[in-house]
Amino acid sequence: MMAGTTAALAQPLAYPTTRQTDQTDTYHGTVVKDPYRWLEDDRSAETGEWVKAQNKVTFGYLEQIPYRAQLQSRLEKIYNYPKYSAPSRKGDWFYFSKNDGLQNQSVLYRQKGLNGTPEVVLDPNKLSADGTTRLSAFSLSKDGNYAVVGTSKGGSDWNEYQIMDLRTKQYLPDKIEWVKVSGVAWQGNGFFYSRYPKPDGSALAAKNENHQVFYHALNTPQSADRLVYEDPKNPQRFHTVETSEDERFAVMSVSDRGKGKDGNALYYMDAKAGHKTFVPAITEITDARYNFIDNDGDAFLIETNADAPNGKLIRFEPKTKTTTVLLAEKPEPLSSIGVAGGKLFANYSKDVTSRVYVYDRKGKLENEIQLPGVGTVSGFGGENDDKFVFFTFTSFTFPPTIYRYDLATKASTVFRQPEVDFTPTDYETKQVFYTSKDGTRVPMFITYKKGIKLDGTNPTLLYGYGGFNISLPPSFSPLRIGFLEQGGVYAQANLRGGGEYGEKWHEQGMKLKKQNVFDDFIAAAEYLIGQKYTSPEKLAINGGSNGGLLVGAVMNQRPELFKVAIPQVGVMDMLRFHKFTIGWNWIADYGSSDNAQEFKTLYSYSPLHNIKPGVNYPATMVTTADHDDRVVPAHSFKYAAALQAAYKGPNPMLIRIDTNSGHGASNTKKAIESTADTYAFILWNMGVKSLREIAQK
Repeated sequence: MMAGTTAALAQPLAYPTTRQTDQTDTYHGTVVKDPYRWLEDDRSAETGEWVKAQNKVTFGYLEQIPYRAQLQSRLEKIYNYPKYSAPSRKGDWFYFSKNDGLQNQSVLYRQKGLNGTPEVVLDPNKLSADGTTRLSAFSLSKDGNYAVVGTSKGGSDWNEYQIMDLRTKQYLPDKIEWVKVSGVAWQGNGFFYSRYPKPDGSALAAKNENHQVFYHALNTPQSADRLVYEDPKNPQRFHTVETSEDERFAVMSVSDRGKGKDGNALYYMDAKAGHKTFVPAITEITDARYNFIDNDGDAFLIETNADAPNGKLIRFEPKTKTTTVLLAEKPEPLSSIGVAGGKLFANYSKDVTSRVYVYDRKGKLENEIQLPGVGTVSGFGGENDDKFVFFTFTSFTFPPTIYRYDLATKASTVFRQPEVDFTPTDYETKQVFYTSKDGTRVPMFITYKKGIKLDGTNPTLLYGYGGFNISLPPSFSPLRIGFLEQGGVYAQANLRGGGEYGEKWHEQGMKLKKQNVFDDFIAAAEYLIGQKYTSPEKLAINGGSNGGLLVGAVMNQRPELFKVAIPQVGVMDMLRFHKFTIGWNWIADYGSSDNAQEFKTLYSYSPLHNIKPGVNYPATMVTTADHDDRVVPAHSFKYAAALQAAYKGPNPMLIRIDTNSGHGASNTKKAIESTADTYAFILWNMGVKSLREIAQK
């Protein structure tokens, strides 16, 4: 059995033939071929047949890996434990979600008081036969009598809203469609929300423009909704609204990322003043971000990086446009601000780990919250009359644990701790700092089973992102345990382009400086090899979305460093990304091929355009999904077709295309299946012939 399987997997793969056309485009005098342009049509029969043919090859390959099913079974066992969200209070009720273990979607519950009996509010598992419809929004009215329930189907970013009467748990007749990039901002007998006009053509690929703000009154049809704001002269702006806890202010954030601006403006309506339209508070859109936190009487509390790359909290008087600094900028980035119980909770990131401080509403420091260790914390939100708040702490080997923090005593106690089928003390995490190509000091976390030998033989998975001001702090994944217990090493590099060290760190990985991100990732790989954690024969790289772009670019630039590459839902065509759905939103980070200077940079690293014949690429499994309407699957389709056409070596060049799934797995079953396939592909191509026995509890 083993010999036959091994022989079958060693045979050259027969990939589907992908038709090529003579399509070309001229960018600033440079002619660029695009022979697979037809794969951008996600609704064509030819594309559909191509997807089926590719999946037949890919799953045929995966099915022959002898331990694929064993690996999936083990991941299911590790994942099968109850997972809770931290509770949130509305009046006497506490709302929380719970997944019993392997449910496709978490179930929403509520209970009266912390000791009450939980009752089901909504079970998304009953919304579709395959469990791929998820709860995307649940927003309670101020009195707690109603909630906006948002759902999305098959992993799509499109949302549909309904309104539930919490007294009866029945739905009102209202139904709201074509919602995307929206909050739910309750005010009075209804709420503000944002939507796009119904798209022309493919709902999953058509460009999204003219983002509008509406007000919906309860028990009325969507056709009666009041258009509150639109800006057709600037069709690629986002307009999102939130309301203050007292519902006096509706505050609208306006961003213009399609024009390369990373910040936003703020407008507001004051119900006390009788405003019917938005009036300007901060009108100019630059690279400065303004995040409305709450109101303090007539004034706004705003978190901003204006003249403060690491962030600060200000008190802003909208009438006079005067500003007072409440929390000044620190050497560490301000990750988030929570408001509850009349207190401010400021979460700072020091070398990518959390520090939390409590301040009064005037910005006076009261105390630091002692955390259980080095890791990541979230939460601290609530109502202004709360007496306690919840927060969640996690790290690579510390499953998310919910704590209750008492505002009067300043004491934290464990509220809910999960039990996972592994022994945390068997593993350790080390934070290291390595030097990138230009001398920049870059942090990286390395997690592994205690006692590993640094002899270059450990299967190692290097993960990165590096973009959009997004940080990669320590976090727990039960599915990652399945790789670690096979002797695997997991390394997470904190590349420039992220927000780990504030806006300056972000800017060092943007636009014309994007190559810094790739250099940082390459240097991480070289560090792991140099320190004997692994070797090029045992090193895999992985990233999703912007991280998929990272993997595609780096395997083009340094293919000899890696044995396996897993680019997931990646942005692979850097010349055309802005032409689909909300891809124009990424111009602020990437730049645009419409700009001559930025085109030159984009073309120099675009994964699709830098595949070269005669290169020995690492074993590659591209992953995407048919309902990904954020990074449309055409990116991965064209990239995989180009790889298969150019590469003539022994390594597999596969694409795994999930169905009824989106930018992330649309349910638990799909998440486990795709992870098992990823690990199986990685380990098999590193020469691992059988799995280690796992000591079961």
